[in-house]
Amino acid sequence: MKDTETSYSSAAEAALAARIKEKSEAGKHHEPKRALFSGDDKNKRFPLKELIKLCRGMASMLKANINTADALKYYGSGHPSPIVRTTLKEAREHIENGMPAYGAFEKTGRFDDKFVSLVRAGTDSGQLWQAFDSIAHRLKKEAEFKSKMKKATLMPSIIIFALIMLFIGAQLRIIPEIEGILDDIGQDPDPLSGMLFKLSHFTQKVWVFVVAGLLGSVFSFLFIEKVRSAVVFFMMARWRLLRKLIMGMRQLLFLGSMDMLHSNGITLSKAVEISAKSLKGTPMYEELLIAGRRYLETGLPFSDAIRKFTSCDAQVAHLIAIGERSSSLDTQLKLLTNMYEEEVDQVVNEFATVVNVIVLMSAAGLITMVFIGAFLPIFLMGPKMMAGSGM
Repeated sequence: MKDTETSYSSAAEAALAARIKEKSEAGKHHEPKRALFSGDDKNKRFPLKELIKLCRGMASMLKANINTADALKYYGSGHPSPIVRTTLKEAREHIENGMPAYGAFEKTGRFDDKFVSLVRAGTDSGQLWQAFDSIAHRLKKEAEFKSKMKKATLMPSIIIFALIMLFIGAQLRIIPEIEGILDDIGQDPDPLSGMLFKLSHFTQKVWVFVVAGLLGSVFSFLFIEKVRSAVVFFMMARWRLLRKLIMGMRQLLFLGSMDMLHSNGITLSKAVEISAKSLKGTPMYEELLIAGRRYLETGLPFSDAIRKFTSCDAQVAHLIAIGERSSSLDTQLKLLTNMYEEEVDQVVNEFATVVNVIVLMSAAGLITMVFIGAFLPIFLMGPKMMAGSGM
């Protein structure tokens, strides 16, 4: 009997050792494939356009009762993008090993907190296909807004920068040539040309610092979050249209997420917490978390919590109050979401128009400066050259 137990024990130990060795060899075998996630590439986000397509595809397959792992397999198989194929394969492997869908996406490191939170909400509510459908809709709207903003600001910024560089180039090259010609013929510049020559001398001394300051400011705004937040806050306090645009987009993100979550059976307090993550990095993130806690802990109506502890528009609290009193909160959230989609779309167009007018005026001013600084001295030099030659 003892020999039998010993043989069983030896067999178990041998099986365990073989399994450990097999896993070790499998890990070594698959290590080169995971090189895609090493270094800087690990932090690379899933491409936005591909994410919209993925969400739409997942929504349609899940609605047709295809399980999540198979849906990821079908979508990723043969996809032209290696990032998409590898990411979805990793997520599918996590799901097959028993991990929930939101954990599998989070484990890849390619999806942000907002996406993971919404997928988790869909999982918890048992309506994962609706979550993917809502995510696709929200991402498409965000992409449209970002595209409009880029068109409104990127090209004008490039034009203004090019005109500034043209003005500096004229001050560094053309004006010194004109000043040198007048010196050669022994003529004194007229008062206006003398002022332009002094401006040229000043530009030659400071242009490096001016260009470095412009480039540094742009770099800081684009890549340093604290600087960007400070600039946006300063501009919002002084430009009503910009404040209306940014606040509208923030409230649209929040209300759209709330609409999706609450309509799928997520409790109001949890829906607020998840929706607030879409505004992480903005003042409204903390405001919404505080409002959600007060609603949960004190029994304060959610509309009152929104009114007292957030900077949301008055109409948001008003319609939510109507929804709470009439038990139609889902309807009111959907109404608010549609209202802000239309309003933000209109404000974006207004903002683009105003920016274009500002750019045209700035361009006209810079062109005038270039003309005065570069060509006016040439016209004024003609009589001086004639006088210097005795004509």
